[in-house]
Amino acid sequence: MKINTFVLVAVSTAALFLAGCVSTVDGRKEVANPLVKDKVIRVYERPVMQCWAAAKDVLTAMGTIFSEDVMQSTVSARVDTRTVRVKVESIDPKMTRVTTQVRTKMGNSDLDLGGEIDKQIALRLATGQLPMSQSTPAK
Repeated sequence: MKINTFVLVAVSTAALFLAGCVSTVDGRKEVANPLVKDKVIRVYERPVMQCWAAAKDVLTAMGTIFSEDVMQSTVSARVDTRTVRVKVESIDPKMTRVTTQVRTKMGNSDLDLGGEIDKQIALRLATGQLPMSQSTPAK
């Protein structure tokens, strides 16, 4: 009897942690682990269009853009095997919120890559160009 109860509790707990539906920054739902933090949110004192261009440049340099939604101000890309979504929102004419969300194929978050992408966006905004390690060589 104790073994059956233990197995039932173990299976229920595994189902709770492994299955779930999360919202993405572009308004969609996907199967993923809902109990982990998957977003990096930063506010920049820059206009929306500068942040949008910086996000697109960084994602193009680091991976492959597969979706761009101008109406929702989101851009999605593949970086290695990760799915990266970046949303750019205006707080006021000079302040912009940039939300970076990174998920693996299995639905887990990758905050290290999210932080790296956020750092690259900040460097792009500060310098006006991509760092040398991320830019493509001139032909």
